[in-house]
Amino acid sequence: MKAIWNGVVIADSEDIVTVDGEHYFPPESLKREYTTFSNQRSSSWKGQAQYLSLFVNGEINPDAVWFYAEPSEAAAEIKGRYAFWKGVQVVE
Repeated sequence: MKAIWNGVVIADSEDIVTVDGEHYFPPESLKREYTTFSNQRSSSWKGQAQYLSLFVNGEINPDAVWFYAEPSEAAAEIKGRYAFWKGVQVVE
């Protein structure tokens, strides 16, 4: 699967974990050169999510990437993996 935003592949992997319909990519698949800091946080049954913003071709997509550094025990399989929203297309 690929995560694409603003015409650029942000992540690419066959090792995807799906939880609640969201596709989580392994950390090594994320092209970190397109990410930047975000101080956004949120909480759910999975734990506390941290966010990253995307910066691609001169445009920013704030808080478009999230991950769980320390997920709940029930969501342990997504630890350190990245998911996307806010217009990021995830395609096969």
